[in-house]
Amino acid sequence: MAAPSDSMRELQRDRVLLERSSTAERVAEILRERIIEGLFRPGQKLSEKEIGDALAVSRNTLREAFRLLSHERLLVHELNRGVFVRSLTADDVRDIYQVRRVIELSAVRQAREIPQQVLDDLRRALREGEESATREDWGAVGTANMHFHRALVALSGSRRLDEIMRRIFAELRLVFRIAEDPKALHYPFVSRNADLLALLEEGDTARAERMLADYLDDAERLLVEAASTARPPV
Repeated sequence: MAAPSDSMRELQRDRVLLERSSTAERVAEILRERIIEGLFRPGQKLSEKEIGDALAVSRNTLREAFRLLSHERLLVHELNRGVFVRSLTADDVRDIYQVRRVIELSAVRQAREIPQQVLDDLRRALREGEESATREDWGAVGTANMHFHRALVALSGSRRLDEIMRRIFAELRLVFRIAEDPKALHYPFVSRNADLLALLEEGDTARAERMLADYLDDAERLLVEAASTARPPV
């Protein structure tokens, strides 16, 4: 029997997250988080056997998890071919950023005061991004950037909005993976995150909102270009 691949060994570590009462929702949550982390690439075919063996779950449970993630637009089922990680288009990127503007700008605008926990999470994510940039680990920089923006959404105090953004960021990760120059995509936003944090620490949410609006415009432009010029997955 062939040895499991690196990605399947990563999934094997997630077995401890699954209890006897495991559900397809929990499996879907694990796979969603792994997509956010970049474990699976756009266009990749997912093997029911390999993933089922890695997580020690039945095929029926796994198929239900695939179905849930297909509804979230992270996976796509192709008749007679199987299940694939979805490849996003430029229109998908524009739609994602429309959602981001509504949620993130509103969260900053409506913040009356910045909770200490949110500031701590923002600082931690910024430090994570800076350290990853020093190592030139651009995938980790992208992950840190998403952690930073999830902390921004926490300003809203809404668990539902946090859940929505987790799904949005999972889709966004699929666009990150097709960028030909990940350094050009991620590096400029490390310092911009630092600037945003400085304004929030000062309590200047009005300037922070304006800065974030420009930030999102620039990020959308870069990702639309990446999605428009990406080669189709083989």
